[in-house]
Amino acid sequence: MEIKWDASKCCHAGVCVKSLPEVFKIESGEFVIDPANADEQKIKDVVSQCPSGALECAD
Repeated sequence: MEIKWDASKCCHAGVCVKSLPEVFKIESGEFVIDPANADEQKIKDVVSQCPSGALECAD
C-alpha cells in the first residue's frame, strides 16, 4: 500500500500521528509514513479522518 501526502494541503492537525503513531510519525523534523507497521484497514480509517485531505491511499 502506498500513502501519498500533500504537504501543501496539510493543516498539521496531527490526527494521523495521534491515531496511528506506528505509521505516521515525525523523525528528525520530517514527516515519515511507514505503512508496514499496521494493517491496511487501520491505515485507510486514519487517512479518511484527515481534516485537510492531505493524505491519500493508493493501492
